[in-house]
Amino acid sequence: MDRTGGTHTRVDAGPPSDTAARAEASAARSVEEPTAASRPNPPRRTGADPVKALMHRHRELCERAVDPLEIAAGLEAHGVTDRTAARFLHRDVFSLAEEMYARTSRDGETPPAPPPLPPLRARAGWTVLTLLPGAACAAAVAGLHLTHGRPRLIAAVVGALVVTLALRVALNRGPLAGRPGLRPTATRICWLLAYALLGDGLLQAAVDGGPDVLPDGTADGPWPLTAVPVLALALSCAPAAWCAHLLAAGARHKLSASRALKDFATSAKPLLLGTLALYLAALTALLALTTGTLDEPGAYPQTLTLGALLFLARLLTTHGFTHAPALVLTAAASAEATALSALFAARLPGCAWLATPVQALIDAGGPAAIPTLACGAGALTLLLHAMRTLTRASAHTPQDQPW
Repeated sequence: MDRTGGTHTRVDAGPPSDTAARAEASAARSVEEPTAASRPNPPRRTGADPVKALMHRHRELCERAVDPLEIAAGLEAHGVTDRTAARFLHRDVFSLAEEMYARTSRDGETPPAPPPLPPLRARAGWTVLTLLPGAACAAAVAGLHLTHGRPRLIAAVVGALVVTLALRVALNRGPLAGRPGLRPTATRICWLLAYALLGDGLLQAAVDGGPDVLPDGTADGPWPLTAVPVLALALSCAPAAWCAHLLAAGARHKLSASRALKDFATSAKPLLLGTLALYLAALTALLALTTGTLDEPGAYPQTLTLGALLFLARLLTTHGFTHAPALVLTAAASAEATALSALFAARLPGCAWLATPVQALIDAGGPAAIPTLACGAGALTLLLHAMRTLTRASAHTPQDQPW
């Protein structure tokens, strides 16, 4: 009976012990929950501040910025995208830049004042320098027209050296000045200018079976030169510099007025196209002037395409984009050299087929078709590249230049 009673006692004590066990488990969970909640997971809600870490990484950018868009442009240049900004709980790069700009101001650091307008003497300085290539080229062309024979050759060599030196001096300062150590296209540009001076005449002479050489080794008659394109391009250095200056000033104005990177890109495209159109209009006027002065046939298609190619290449190089201009200028110079080489190589036995494509182009558009197609394709390629790169806010961040 005691066994039975004990059994009943154990059965009757079951529910209270079950209730006690549930109470103990509940208490244990209540003790464990604060411990789990106190773990640093997720990291966004802890004391760590990722935006502050980003500000520390770009401290110099935040200190010198005069507006949030300048910080956004710097972040864009360092590869920060809208997807990256989402990790900092911001919808886009500009929103992140606004917080960084505001927090930099709250730290007691007064943002620097906007850079003052360049002094008049600085603008006058690079303006005078951009006039040197045109003046030197005009003197060289005058020397070529006043001399004959060996003195003409000496005048051509001296004039080429003087124009090259003047061009280098003009491009070392002002809006067309490249960054130090970034001059990878000088050889290509010299070839393109030399072809503009000599290429059409040499190409036509090759088609006609020349150039003819006398028994004493001298050329039969004066070497066919086309001075109008080179003189017009040299004179256009000054308009090119002012167009680049207007592009930089307009971009800085739109950079301060825009409220997002996409807004700046949208407004910068018409500015870039307008700058190119303004330069081509100035080059066309100079071509008309030099054509009437030198009494030579106008070389408008090849000169305008070459001018657009050189102008876009210089704009990209000035803003730090040197790879694409080097490739495109190399391709244009190689196309012209290949056309000349094909005509002369076709004189070898069994190689007449090499001149067929070049001959077809010359029959369709004359000798000017070769440089027009080569430089036109290059200019179009650089324009598409510039529409993608020069419309970024990061391409127009302020630089320490006196102009």
